[in-house]
Amino acid sequence: MSMIVRVPALMLALVALLAACSSEVDTAADVAAESRQAMSATPAFPTTVHETGTEYQSIKVVQLAALEHPWAVAFLPDGRYLVSERPGRLVIVDDGTLTPVAGVPDVAARNQGGLLDVVLHPDFESNGWVYLTYSLGDSSETTTALARARLEGQALVDLEVLFEQDRRSGPGRHYGSRLAWMDDGTLLMSIGDRGAEPPRAQDPMDHAGSLLRLTEDGGVPSDNPFADGADALPEIFSYGHRNIQGLVVHPDTGAIWVTEHGPRGGDELNLVRAGENYGWPRAGKGRDYRTEEMYGEARSIEGMVDPVYEFLPTLAPSGLALVTADTFPRWSGNLLAGGLRPERIARLVIEDDVVVHEETLLNGAVGRIRDVREGPDGHIYVLTDEEEGGLFRIEPN
Repeated sequence: MSMIVRVPALMLALVALLAACSSEVDTAADVAAESRQAMSATPAFPTTVHETGTEYQSIKVVQLAALEHPWAVAFLPDGRYLVSERPGRLVIVDDGTLTPVAGVPDVAARNQGGLLDVVLHPDFESNGWVYLTYSLGDSSETTTALARARLEGQALVDLEVLFEQDRRSGPGRHYGSRLAWMDDGTLLMSIGDRGAEPPRAQDPMDHAGSLLRLTEDGGVPSDNPFADGADALPEIFSYGHRNIQGLVVHPDTGAIWVTEHGPRGGDELNLVRAGENYGWPRAGKGRDYRTEEMYGEARSIEGMVDPVYEFLPTLAPSGLALVTADTFPRWSGNLLAGGLRPERIARLVIEDDVVVHEETLLNGAVGRIRDVREGPDGHIYVLTDEEEGGLFRIEPN
């Protein structure tokens, strides 16, 4: 058995600070800055790294593993975790120990590209299928791809590529790649606009800038909005998206919630409906990176769907969870949206599909939030996208 144990530059200073319980309370950002300077030893896992009060719930954050640029976490039936690392590794996390999984497809790991999302088939316990998204290609051109394989012990077997984006382009940016199952057994998959040519997102004959709906074997569901392929590529469920990296399906209503990156500002929460155009890049609420002028033609255009919510200040969203368990009763029905650049989670209170309140959680406490998921135990799991990142669990305190 091959195992990996990584040494994070994290957390021992924070543990000492918490133990001291001095009367002077550091802010979360100060605590995080001091903790990252602790280089002398490896903490045992699990390790409590942060404790705080929120508006309705006292919480503690427990680190479960140290990882290199982790991107997504899935929950194995036996209580272990399956985590993708962007450089191209898939690992099983068990009591802080990482066991590499063999048989992972080759990925084009450059900039934002690499091994990305991972989800289990809804019937994983009987069929063993694991689904992976990743950047496929070479140093000049890449595409977003979807593959599946069966997990047998510590290896993927029977690997098959189910889908490749129709057009390759310059590597490195806006791969999308979030996956989520619908209750009818179909699979949603996001594709980013690929960065270099944003208008591609307005071309329904191009997968770039879209949310796809696929069958479990990568085919086209017969009731897709463009299933006949006459007006749009048949896999497309919605289009006009910039780069969806948060995706969740409500288990009771089937509502599809996504978070996606805007340019400078303009990060969005959207409620996705079949066949709709979400505006990018013609309509948007962000600003040009260089000029600070409005990006696009207008903030809103008739016939295009406006976002439910605009994150201000910038969230740089990645990872999205819906709270359904009783573990955090005051958060029930809330969305938890991860943020990369500000290193925070936005807790969103939704009423009649309208955001009526936002609270900031973990502001600077653990790092760049890449993934947020509710686990089968009702706790909230977080991945931080750092070279010395990690898997964390949010628990009531």
